[in-house]
Amino acid sequence: MTASAARGFPAFPPQRAGARFATTWWGRAWVQAMEDTSLDHKLLRKGRAYAKTGQLGPITVSPGRLAAVAESEYDTVVRVEQLGDAAWERFLDQVAAKSGHIAALLDGDMPHDLVEAAEYAGVPLLPAVGDLEPECGCPDWGHPCKHAAALCYQASWLLDADPFVLLLLRGRGERDLVEALQGRDAPAPSTRAAPAGVPVAPAYAAGVPALPEPPPADVPRTLPTWAPAPGVDVAALAGLAASAAARARELLLRGRLPELTEHQDHVRLAAEHDLGLGGLPDAAVQAWRYGGADGLDALETAWTPPRRDVARAQALLEAAWEEETRPEVRIWRNRWTLGSLQLRYGRDGRWYPFTLREGDWWPAGPPERDPAALLS
Repeated sequence: MTASAARGFPAFPPQRAGARFATTWWGRAWVQAMEDTSLDHKLLRKGRAYAKTGQLGPITVSPGRLAAVAESEYDTVVRVEQLGDAAWERFLDQVAAKSGHIAALLDGDMPHDLVEAAEYAGVPLLPAVGDLEPECGCPDWGHPCKHAAALCYQASWLLDADPFVLLLLRGRGERDLVEALQGRDAPAPSTRAAPAGVPVAPAYAAGVPALPEPPPADVPRTLPTWAPAPGVDVAALAGLAASAAARARELLLRGRLPELTEHQDHVRLAAEHDLGLGGLPDAAVQAWRYGGADGLDALETAWTPPRRDVARAQALLEAAWEEETRPEVRIWRNRWTLGSLQLRYGRDGRWYPFTLREGDWWPAGPPERDPAALLS
């Protein structure tokens, strides 16, 4: 493995009121991995305050290590496992497999399809729950403590600005990747042969035509109209056309579309375009409107969450009440019942509220990551 130089970043000054963490999808994934690891919501809240009020010193990013000094005395470090040489070779294969990947990275973007392809090849770029290992010299036993949490929150700003920060944490910096790619040949198009031995980096640097910008949300779509004909449901056909237009716009915005089962797609069509498909329960349609495919899964499927997630939720709920006013919680798998309210933990890491309606549990609102936020 080649040695990558560390990068230093000046300390963040106090931020304005309302400043946000992680505006990119990969920055949000970083923050979520840290927050889902924590069992103490209060320490996370303190960490956010520390990050926004500028109580950390300069940040150093090096392979496998994120470091800063907190409150001028505590050495704070967050460690991330580095990728081995074989993993990096597989990652380079994925970068080289599609024209425009390296150009997107150099332009400050982390392509969704690149990360997914890398994960499929066994190369995890984004951290998952438990992948971030905090260390701090302070006496706080939190995991992470408020200083390490603040460091992770501020790191999300660095990741937003430059995805190569994530790659450096995994072991390789920008220069390492560009030099490695220069030694590879560009893949030949399937329709015609390309000269052998062409360095890939110049070809990627030229870029590829970008997808057109999606139309503004407030611009009405002009859909085709159809005359009535035997055997043709014109209203349903118009709904399907509207659905296709909406999905095309989502593809332009996000660069990808989730894979849905036939049942999920029927519910989506009914929820988003009021198509009378028949046979679908109203609760399924409402669950989709609140949480999409994950909301529908929370309605229809019971499963057993990881122990870490259960412990974190219990700590958050206990912190929301005084002990003498704490209600009884009946727990069965991912479904926690508090009288006429039931919270269901989704596979996406969010809690979905349900209320009793004529003996059945009915979706009652959008999900929250903090179950205590749903108690009001």
